[in-house]
Amino acid sequence: MQQQAVVAQQFGNTASAYLTSSVHAQGADLGMLREMAAVLPKWPVVLDLGCGAGHASFAVAPVAESVTAFDLSPEMLAVVAGAARERGLENISTQQGNVASLPFADASFCMVVTRFSAHHWLDVPAALREVKRVLKPKGVLAIIDITAPEAPLHDTTLQAVELLRDGSHVRDYRPSEWQQMLSNAGFQSERVSDWKLQMQFDDWTARMRTPAERVTAIRSLLRTAPEETRHYFAVQADDSFTIDSTLFRAQHEFGNIY
Repeated sequence: MQQQAVVAQQFGNTASAYLTSSVHAQGADLGMLREMAAVLPKWPVVLDLGCGAGHASFAVAPVAESVTAFDLSPEMLAVVAGAARERGLENISTQQGNVASLPFADASFCMVVTRFSAHHWLDVPAALREVKRVLKPKGVLAIIDITAPEAPLHDTTLQAVELLRDGSHVRDYRPSEWQQMLSNAGFQSERVSDWKLQMQFDDWTARMRTPAERVTAIRSLLRTAPEETRHYFAVQADDSFTIDSTLFRAQHEFGNIY
C-alpha cells in the first residue's frame, strides 16, 4: 500500500479519537497559534495543513477571516466540519488533498499552520515549497510538531517506537533539520518554544489501535533501551514517557507585507 493510502486509512479509522484526545485538544501552543494570528495586520485568511481533528483551526478561527482545514483523510474532515458546526465556527471550511500539491492559487493565504501532522508527510521539502507558493508575501507559517532529539542514540529509539505504534509515521525531524529545510525553502525561521508532552502509554497506543504484537514490541524496546535514552524520555514503570515538541515561526525572506 502506498504511503498516502496508509495515512488516509490509519487516520480515517481513528478520526473521532483525535477530537477528544487531550494531547491534541489541549496545550499552551494552541493559545500561541491564536496570538500569532491575532497580531497580523488584518484578520487573516488561514490554511491549516494536515488539520487532523481540527484543533489548530478551532484555535485561530475566532481571530481569522476564514480558515481552510486541509487533510488527506475525508473522515477527519467530516469530524472537523461537525465539530466546527457545534462550536458555531462558521468561518471554517474543509478541503481534502495532499500537502505536496496544494489545490490553491498563489498567494492565497496570510497564514499557514500545521500541528502534529508533518511527521506523516512523505516529502516535507515539497510541502514547504507549496506553502511558500500559497502564502502571501511576508505571510506567516507556524509549525508545531513532535521533534526528535539531536542525539542519534535517542533519535533512533524515538523513530522505532513511533513506527511500531503507527505505520503511517515517516519521521520526527530534529529542530536543526526543520530549520535547515525552512531555510532551503526560502523562509526565515525562529524556534519559538519547546516543551515536553506526556504520552500515557495505554491511551497513546489505543488511539492508533496499535496491534497487540506491536504494543509488546514497543514495551520491549522502551524497557531495554540504554539507560541514558530511558532517562531522556523519562520512561515510567507503565512505559509512559515524554517526547519533545517545538513551535517554529517562519516568514518569506523577501516581499512586502500582504
